[in-house]
Amino acid sequence: MAQQAARTHQAADIVVEVNGRTYAAPKRPTAVIVVDGFDPAYLDHGFANGTLPTMQSFTKAGFVGIADCSMPSTTNTNNTSIVTGVPPAVHGINGNYYLDAETGKEIMITDASRLRCGTILGALSEAGVPTAVVTAKDKLLKVLAYRMTGIAFSSEYAHKANLADNAIDNVEAMVGRPQPDQYSADLSLFVLDAGVKILSAFGPSLMYLSTSDYVQHKHAPGEPEADAYHRAVDTVVGKLIALGATVAITADHGMNDKSAADGTANVIYLEDQLNGRFGAGTVRVICPIADPFVKHHGALGSFVRVHLRKPADVAAMMAFSGTLSGVELVLDKADVCRGFDLPLDREGDFAVFGDRRTVIGARREDHDLTQLAGHRLRSHGGLGEQKVPFLISRPLNAAYRQRAKDRPLHNYDIFDFALNGVE
Repeated sequence: MAQQAARTHQAADIVVEVNGRTYAAPKRPTAVIVVDGFDPAYLDHGFANGTLPTMQSFTKAGFVGIADCSMPSTTNTNNTSIVTGVPPAVHGINGNYYLDAETGKEIMITDASRLRCGTILGALSEAGVPTAVVTAKDKLLKVLAYRMTGIAFSSEYAHKANLADNAIDNVEAMVGRPQPDQYSADLSLFVLDAGVKILSAFGPSLMYLSTSDYVQHKHAPGEPEADAYHRAVDTVVGKLIALGATVAITADHGMNDKSAADGTANVIYLEDQLNGRFGAGTVRVICPIADPFVKHHGALGSFVRVHLRKPADVAAMMAFSGTLSGVELVLDKADVCRGFDLPLDREGDFAVFGDRRTVIGARREDHDLTQLAGHRLRSHGGLGEQKVPFLISRPLNAAYRQRAKDRPLHNYDIFDFALNGVE
C-alpha cells in the first residue's frame, strides 16, 4: 500500500507562508474537495430536492457561500489558483492550452513548467504535515503535487500508481474496483472513495481531492444522472466528516448550456471570422479550455485569446469582434490582465468573452462536435461560469465570518478559510 506505516493525525503547531499568505497546519484532518464544474445551480437544485443533505447541513453547522473563480474559468487555471492561494498573475497558469510567444508553438499544459510559485500543499508537506492528493485528471497531478511529499496519484492512471512515484500502490484493490473509464462519472467518484480509504488507512492531516466535470458537461441540474452523481458526492462528504475530517468544498468553474433551442451549439468561429475580414493568416485564436478531455466540450469555451500573426489594426479587430452576436466582452491585453489578475507576458493581443449561452472557437476545422454524441453542448470559460460554491463543514470563527461579509470570496481562499478560519 503506502511507503510508510499509517500515520495518525498530528496537531503540530506548524505555520507556513506561501505567496504572501500564512496557513496553519490543521488541528484535525482536513479535506479540500474541488468538484469540477459544480455550478451553483447544482447546489441550489440539490438543496431544493434533497439530494445534497450533507452539504445542506453546512448552512447550520458550517458555512455556505458563493465565490468567484479565476478567469478564464477553466480547470488548470483554477486548480492552480486554489493550491497556491493566489490568482494567475502570480502563479502563471492562465489556461489549459496556450501559444508560446517565443516559439510560436501551441502547447497543452500537463506539468508544472509554467508554474511561477510554490503551493500550499508543497509547503505544508515540506514542513512535516502528512499530505495526500488524488485527482481525476492526470494532467493536474504535477502541479497539485509540486514539491509535495506523500500520496499523490490520479484515478485516470490509478493502475500505474506505485510506491516510488506515488507513495502508494495497489490503488484499485484499496478502492475495491478497477480504474474507471476516462469518460465516466466514476472517474470522479473513484477519487472521492480513494480519499475515504486513504483517510481511514493512513490518516493524512491534509487531503486535496479534485474531480472531473464529465457529468456537468453532459447533464443539467435536475437530470437524473446529475442528481445521482451529486448525491454520491454528498454521501462521500458525509463519510469524510464521520471519520473526523473538516471538509471544504469549492469548484474550479461553473457550467452553462451553450446550445440553441434545436440543440445545435451556439458557436462563433472567431479565427475564421477575423481572417476572413482582415486577411488570411492575420490571427491565431487560442482556446484555453482545450485539454485531453476534448469529448467534454469539443475544445469550445467562452473565452479565447487572439494572437496577431501579421501587422493589423487591433482596435478595428476588437471592434469587429464586439459586433458578433454572442460576444459579451472584448478587452486588450492590458485591460484583461488588469481586470482579471492575469500575467501580462502570457496574454494574447486581445481577449474575447462569449456570453453565458455562447462558445467561441478558432477555426471550424479545429472543433469536432460529433463527439458530443447527441448531447447539448454545455461548457465554461467565460464570465457566466465565474460563480462557484464555497462550503465549509464547520463553523467559521468570528474573524472569518466577518471577512466573508466584508470582501468578495474567491475559490482560492478555500485553504485559508479551512485551515485558519474554522472554530
